[in-house]
Formats: sequence, C-alpha cells, structure tokens
Amino acid sequence: MNREELLKNAKPILFNTEMVQAILEGRKTVTRRVVKYYSRTPTKDGKDKFYKIDENLNGTNPNRLYAGFYNNNDIFYIDGEKHIDALYYPLYFKVGDILYVRETWAKIDDLPYDNYVYRTDYGTTEDDSFPPSMYKWKPSIHMPKEAARIFLKVTDVRVERLQEITPKDAWEEGCRIGNSFPWEIHIPELQQQCRDIFFKSLWDGLNAKRGYGWDTNPWVWVIEFERVEVGNE
Repeated sequence: MNREELLKNAKPILFNTEMVQAILEGRKTVTRRVVKYYSRTPTKDGKDKFYKIDENLNGTNPNRLYAGFYNNNDIFYIDGEKHIDALYYPLYFKVGDILYVRETWAKIDDLPYDNYVYRTDYGTTEDDSFPPSMYKWKPSIHMPKEAARIFLKVTDVRVERLQEITPKDAWEEGCRIGNSFPWEIHIPELQQQCRDIFFKSLWDGLNAKRGYGWDTNPWVWVIEFERVEVGNE
C-alpha cells in the first residue's frame, strides 16, 4: 500500500524511543498493554477471571475488540443453563488493522524536504552525541498523523496475565541479549534473563509508577504485529 492508503484508516499506537528502534531493527514483533478502560481495570486480587474476546460487542462496534472478565458473582443460571454477565474492556483496534507508530519527534520548518525528524534516528539515550538544542523534541502522544513513518499490521491479539510471558515472548518484545545472534544459540540461563531481567525492567520503567508494575501481574493485551512497507505509488 502507498502512504496515502495506509494513513487513511491507520490507528495510533505509542512506543518509546528504545522500542521504536527495536521495531526498525526487526527485533520487536509484539507488544503488551494493560487491559483497562480509562482508570478501570480487572481486579489484581485474582478474583476476576478472563472470559473471552468479543470481536463485535452486541453488534455495536466492529472496529474494536473487547475483553470480558467476570467473578463468581457474575455467574447466573436460567433454566439450568449457565450464563456469565461479563464486564468488557475495549481495545481500539483488531486483527488486520493498520497502526501508525507515534514516536518522539520534532518539526523543522526551514528544511527543504521532509520537515519531520525523529528522536530514534539520533540514538536512544540522552548521552548520544547530538546537540539537542537544534531540535525541540516533542512527546510521542502529540505526534500528528501526517508525521507517521512506521506502519504495523496487527496479526494476532490475545489476553493473559503479564507474568505468563515466556523467555521467547520477551525476546520477541525486543528484550534481547546479543542482537545479532539467533534465539536458539543462547544457553537457557541467558534466555531466561530476557524475561526475568530485561523485560521486567522495561515493563516497570514504563508502568510501575502507573500502578501496573511487574509484581502486580495485571491482565494485558498481547498484540502481535508485522511491519508494513510503504509503497511508492
């Protein structure tokens, strides 16, 4: 697809600079996001159980997915048939959707060509040798759609507890040891570190202050994706 076609229906998704770099390098093909609706989330005490993903809740919105959760008080019977009055939490895209990545960016009005620049292109840490005064970096959440350069296609969605992530899952999240080496050659101890050290640190850095740290083991959407190349036509 060309850029105009991709932008027409693409939906936004946020990534920090480190994870944008991992996507660009082909190291990241999945992301995990807390299941929530505004500030409401399934309880963290283990009482809420995952029910199912509804692709079109009550036939009202075919452009989203909904994760249903229930507890023992939500089970009832009619004529001996079991029913579950689940509470549903939305995800604002579904399998097959095109997403555009929102990343840290800046706009340079006096450039004679494409006037958007991206923090990832100048390294991922504050110590990178690039004068930050040249560009006024703006947060990813404010990146306009027209500035999008990375497009992803959602290939699968599921729901699980955060700590169900496996070492291989963490590897596919971009938390890798020795980026140039394939997964299979790493010894089991190093593979486990992808999960227990690198992913845990990444997750807590993004979510602990928001109350969804690793130790709270929240329910998460697991969103798999593939990179979509932008055509010339």
